[in-house]
Amino acid sequence: MALKPVIYKLTLNLSDLNRHCYQDFQLTIALHPSETLERMVARIVAFALNAHDELTFTKGLSSVDEPDIWQKTLDGQTALWIEVGEPADDRIKKATRIAQRVKVYSFNSKSAVWWQQEQGKFSNLVADIIQFDDQHIQALTKHVSRTMTWYVTISDNSVTVNSEQGENEVSWRVLQGQALQ
Repeated sequence: MALKPVIYKLTLNLSDLNRHCYQDFQLTIALHPSETLERMVARIVAFALNAHDELTFTKGLSSVDEPDIWQKTLDGQTALWIEVGEPADDRIKKATRIAQRVKVYSFNSKSAVWWQQEQGKFSNLVADIIQFDDQHIQALTKHVSRTMTWYVTISDNSVTVNSEQGENEVSWRVLQGQALQ
């Protein structure tokens, strides 16, 4: 019998000072049986950084043909393709042919090694590669509960999350491409 995903409900109260976006999002997030809390938290932070009414979580790990998060246009085109983790360059090459914009958010302790080994392969691809501080992502997992409310403030290169469990900051650095626009 296949394991089922764990479902989380998140009220995301977003104040993005970089993009002047102030909005609440009611999100349902499925944690795939093979997914870690750290990866799910990185997906949530990536969503917050790109928040838009048409931005949605996909089947993610359950579907090889979809990214973790995407934004579709009204005519069904892919405006934004977001991968979380350390994807292969051929997957991102395919994404750049499908989507108008591609972003990769790397988040764990292997991230620096992955980037050092793969940087040359990504240099010819039009994709933004962003690296979250892995210790910040790890600390943010303490804010996870089945039903949660996060107050997220984005300013410069950091995300501050306030919840019932306290406050944590997640910083990042841009490895390739434009800053988070």
